[in-house]
Amino acid sequence: MHHSFPSSQSLDLKLGTVALFCKAAELGGFTAAAQALGLTPAAVSRGVGRLEERLGVKLFRRTTRRVQLTDDGRVYYEQCKAALTQIDDAEKSITGQHGQPRGLLRISAPSTYAHYRLLPQLPAFHARYPEIELEINVANRNIDFIDEGYDIAIRLGEPRDSRLVARKLEDAPLGVYASPAYLRAQDAPRSVQDLASGSHTLLPFVRPSTGRVMPWLLNIDGKATEWLPQSRVRVSEGPLGCVVLARHGMGLVQTFDWIAASCSGELQPVVPELNGCTRPFYLLYPHNRHLSARVRVLVDYLEAAQ
Repeated sequence: MHHSFPSSQSLDLKLGTVALFCKAAELGGFTAAAQALGLTPAAVSRGVGRLEERLGVKLFRRTTRRVQLTDDGRVYYEQCKAALTQIDDAEKSITGQHGQPRGLLRISAPSTYAHYRLLPQLPAFHARYPEIELEINVANRNIDFIDEGYDIAIRLGEPRDSRLVARKLEDAPLGVYASPAYLRAQDAPRSVQDLASGSHTLLPFVRPSTGRVMPWLLNIDGKATEWLPQSRVRVSEGPLGCVVLARHGMGLVQTFDWIAASCSGELQPVVPELNGCTRPFYLLYPHNRHLSARVRVLVDYLEAAQ
C-alpha cells in the first residue's frame, strides 16, 4: 500500500502555523504573540487565518479589545500544545538536552491547602529542581487553565470538568474545635442538638462564589451528613478567618485536623462523636496526553509526599 506523506516544506509550514496559533492562545492576543515571536501582528493574524481556513472552523472570537478561543479553539489548542511539547521533548531526548526540568510552573491552590500542605512542601521541591521557576497563586476560586495560563491547580472536592485530569491527593479529616478560653466560659457541646440550640457561637465560612454558608460535614448516626450552621457571625474572607476567630475564643469552628494540629494547643476538639468525616483534595491539570517534564515531576512529588 502506498502512503502519500506531506513534503517537508508543507509540514514545516503547518507546524509553524500551529505554533503561531498556540502562542496567540497562550498569550491571549495576536499582538502579544507577535512580540514574543519577533513578528508583526498582521503576520500572526494571517497565519491563524490560514489555519482556520484549512480546518474549516473558527479558532478565535475576535473583538476590538481581544481575541478569545472558541470551544473548537480550546480543544485544538490543548491537543496542539501537547503535540508541540512532545516534539520538543523528542528533540531534546536525542540531543542530550533534557538535564534538569526547567521553565515556569504556575500553580493555583486554595488558602487552607496552600498554607498548611502545599507551601511547606515546596522548599524541598525547589532544592531538588532549582531550574524550575515557581509561581503560586493562593486563591479560593476556580481558575481557567487556558485563559489564565496555569499548569496545575489544587481544589477541594471532586471536579466536574471532564477536560481536566483529577488525581486525589488526600481525604482530609475534619473536626469541630474551640479554644481553651471558650471552653472555660461555656459548657462544651455534646451533640448536634447542642450545636443547634443557639447557646453556642458558630463560625461558618461563606463561599465567595455563591454568598452561601458552607455546610459542616458531621458524623450523624454513623453517616457523613451536611449540616448547615446557623450563626450571627459569618466570615467570607476565607476558611482561615474562621480559624483565627476560634483561636481567640469567639466560638466553634469546623476545620481540618491538620490546621488545628498546627495551632499549638490553641484549639481543642469538641463533640468527638460528630468528628472524623473527610473532604477530598484533588490535583488538577488539563487533559493532555503528554505532560511537560516540570509538571510531571511536581505531580509525582506531591503524590509521593502524601
